[in-house]
Amino acid sequence: MMKRRDFITLLGGAAVSSAALPLATGAEQDGVPVIGFLSSALPDRDAGRLRAFRQGLAETGYVEGRNVTIEYRWAEEQNDRLPGLAADLVRRQVAVIATAGEVLGAVAAKGATTTIPIIFTTGRDPVELGLVPSLNRPGGNITGVTTLGEELEPKRLELLHEVIPTAKIVGALVNSASRNVEVLSRHLQDAARTLGLELHLLSAGTEHDIDAVFATLVGFRASGLVIATDALFISRSEQLAALAVRHAVPTVFQFRPFAAAGGLMSYGGDLADLYHRSGVYTGRILKGEKPADLPVQRSSKAELIINLKTAAALGISFPLSLLARADEVIE
Repeated sequence: MMKRRDFITLLGGAAVSSAALPLATGAEQDGVPVIGFLSSALPDRDAGRLRAFRQGLAETGYVEGRNVTIEYRWAEEQNDRLPGLAADLVRRQVAVIATAGEVLGAVAAKGATTTIPIIFTTGRDPVELGLVPSLNRPGGNITGVTTLGEELEPKRLELLHEVIPTAKIVGALVNSASRNVEVLSRHLQDAARTLGLELHLLSAGTEHDIDAVFATLVGFRASGLVIATDALFISRSEQLAALAVRHAVPTVFQFRPFAAAGGLMSYGGDLADLYHRSGVYTGRILKGEKPADLPVQRSSKAELIINLKTAAALGISFPLSLLARADEVIE
């Protein structure tokens, strides 16, 4: 997760003054409303989520290419580009900005405009992040959808123990710069004690720290690793998966992209449900509803993804009971 001072800098310092821009009237192309879609990811990585987003839009009566246009802006994992991309959408005077996944996109959009409606998606508490003052009464021009994240950390540790029941020592990767790192660490330690595990907390504050973490993990003779919910780690899913495979460490993380990239398994919020809800909210905004009147939704669906190819490479046999509970098995 970004450092607190970096979060504040992006929220405030990188903002484009709304006062310096025309009031948003909702951009149209030939009478068709325009949505701005802002993502920190690469276009191909958002393909599945975009399908869910478009489905949600369609349920409110909007179909891309027919009666709505979507302007896409991709930061391509270069988060410092997000404020400029958000400012570009504001200059374009899109009718609504939908931000994808990474909280930094929502921060950039909020910093860029106080008039154009914004719909965010996040796996963290948007009140804690300063995006909205209240879930029920978001106020202003921003609302969105949250999904299960941090509260599932103990369950991820439990799943890892179920896969490797003989493990005695495990690691947990956290970001010491996170505001909630103490609470998160305490929950993981409590869960480890319940399971009879020795837990080593490891920290990475930047993408450059991540390589060193895995070397340290091997030194602890840890049998597995839980990666905590964090914006930094979500943006480095492929790097984390590659390191887990290289160091032959059974690892569990939050979202499907980690397991799809080679991680052993993921357990967390259902991204398709998250983006589907975002699409519905975006359509409702286009129909005239205001963000201030739409409470932040909470997606309670969770999905378990297992990568059997990685399991075979690690010499791990999944219990049949666990395979039966999986929402997807990657072979």
